[in-house]
Amino acid sequence: MAREPRAKAEEKSRQERAVFVPALTFLLLFVSRQKVNKISFLYKHYRLQTDNTTAARRQAKHSIMKKQSTILFGLLFQALLSFSQEENWDVYMAQYDKGVGSTLINMSLKEYAPIKEFPFLLTTGVKLIKCSDDGLPTKDEFEVLYQISDKMKSVIDSKLKNKSSGTFSYQCERIDYYYLNDTIGIRKLLESAYQTDFPNYKYSINIKNDKNWEAYFSFLYPNDEAYEYMSNQKVILNLTKEGDNLSKPRQVDHWLYFKTEADRNKFITYALKEKFKVKNKKNLNDSKLKYQLQISRVDKVDIDSISKITIDLRKKAKELNGEYDGWETFVIKEK
Repeated sequence: MAREPRAKAEEKSRQERAVFVPALTFLLLFVSRQKVNKISFLYKHYRLQTDNTTAARRQAKHSIMKKQSTILFGLLFQALLSFSQEENWDVYMAQYDKGVGSTLINMSLKEYAPIKEFPFLLTTGVKLIKCSDDGLPTKDEFEVLYQISDKMKSVIDSKLKNKSSGTFSYQCERIDYYYLNDTIGIRKLLESAYQTDFPNYKYSINIKNDKNWEAYFSFLYPNDEAYEYMSNQKVILNLTKEGDNLSKPRQVDHWLYFKTEADRNKFITYALKEKFKVKNKKNLNDSKLKYQLQISRVDKVDIDSISKITIDLRKKAKELNGEYDGWETFVIKEK
């Protein structure tokens, strides 16, 4: 099975319940080697609706668009094995006004953010010397980008308490996002580091008050549909790892939870109209969403097919004061 039902892990957070694919050996291009090994790859693109200003672009929301035909891959898994186990990082690619971008985000921070101790946002990074037609780094530049991020991280760590929240790469730029407890002296230290160690790179350093962590929630963090694709991709990668080519429809089980029995019954009416079968109903103790529901249907499980299904189920559950908790299925191997 590709998923641990919530009944077996009821008190776990969303991050703890999410399936991580340890055999993931292809990944997006760039992450500081001081970051962590819980990274998944989202093979889906999103469109960011913006106007022509950088400020508006940074604050805009993601909306779904069709998948692009080309994806850049990097071999990161081995480099990630030595990273901290205490954080959960995810990465997704997106289509913005001028081309493809990528966002690497520390998902663990959502549980605690905004953190009052860290009200200042620092964004800093470089203009790439070598980038692809898509505006992303070339293979030749990976190593230098690692060195730059590691160096700036060490400078920040030596001066201030901070939370590394994400990295945004777009249009031949790579920008790291930090939340700081203070800003005294950090600009001069970073300028010195860039000028001394990386004199050939044009750099940027921006600091502002962001006590509500708007940059984290409004820009870096994926919206519900983006998160849905990210979660589904993890399960799909688990299936393909076991030799499933995803070509055959199969029974897919879904779990949902509701505050009241009446809400659950309303969802059952909806599910039956959508040709789902009710497999199990259970009442749980010590839970705000105590009315569990398990439904199933035969469906395809490629990323586009399953994501359309789960997005609809999640939206309907939310309308009825419930929560969609994920899906599982079995592996089908070609003989």
